[in-house]
Amino acid sequence: MTDLPALTALIEPEATALGFALVRVKLFGGADEPTLQVMAERPDTRQLTIDDCAALSRRVSEALDAVEGTAADPFDGEYRLEVSSPGIDRPLTRLADFRDWQGHEARITLTGKLDGRRQFKGMLAGVDPEGVIALDLGKDEHAYIPFDAIADAKLALTDRLIAATQPLSADGAEEELEEDLN
Repeated sequence: MTDLPALTALIEPEATALGFALVRVKLFGGADEPTLQVMAERPDTRQLTIDDCAALSRRVSEALDAVEGTAADPFDGEYRLEVSSPGIDRPLTRLADFRDWQGHEARITLTGKLDGRRQFKGMLAGVDPEGVIALDLGKDEHAYIPFDAIADAKLALTDRLIAATQPLSADGAEEELEEDLN
């Protein structure tokens, strides 16, 4: 089994060196075809360009190549590397994500049950210093979820979220649209 904290410790300095914040490092797929997913963002825009993804991909590949065949090598064989921006309906992986996206709808899955439930959906209503996320479930009902009890969380795609998430640049989009229509 791959040590994700050690893998994250190897990848995070590469993202930081490029001025990016690491959002998530995740492994999925079978043991014979693992995919290493690396999500990062520019702190000022919360997005990455394709060129940013390519630059981070090169740095991560070089860092992994440097430990290949050593005790620090996280993979026994081949793997697929996927580098991306978190996207609009982004995963919420850091306590700051829950704070930053307060007022938006989220879906949260827990590692165990809380009040008889493992899944919650509602409006992010706040975060306290102990790492408890307040989720407004509607009808004057709230869930208070300890951060360390969360297995998976992501923003729900809503009109409000789309309006709050602006693309890095739309320059040239109108020209391309006109060309496609002709």
